[in-house]
Amino acid sequence: MLTKKGKYGLKAMVHLAGVEPGALAQVTDVADANSISKKFLDHILSELRHAGLVYSKKGRGGGYALARSAHEIRVGAIIRALDGPLAPIGCASVTAYRACDDCADLTNCAVRLVMVDARNAIALILDNYTLAEMRALKQPLQMADMYDI
Repeated sequence: MLTKKGKYGLKAMVHLAGVEPGALAQVTDVADANSISKKFLDHILSELRHAGLVYSKKGRGGGYALARSAHEIRVGAIIRALDGPLAPIGCASVTAYRACDDCADLTNCAVRLVMVDARNAIALILDNYTLAEMRALKQPLQMADMYDI
């Protein structure tokens, strides 16, 4: 499940994707426009900066901007930076694999196999959407429309 930190981080990144090239957004403006606590947003933007997704300038005229084009930033990368791996359980993770203490047969564990499929389905969507595409969305997507379900 996406945490509030992940959700607010996505909202902030969509906001920054709308800032004119070369301009910086003030934390207060981003927070106010997206109903996010400034203190919480400061923490989120700090994590995104450490992940190389945004940059900041301190002092008068300072603020935040995307570290690279919104067309180059994948939604999955933003979520991983803030919430960690996409997998619902550690043994299904690609980036942070962790064996389960109670699993004797990793290759035939039905729980793991289903969770790997779930992780792959989530990654298929999140890693194929760019921030620019996310910003351009105007109405909710229907899974049936996207995948002929």
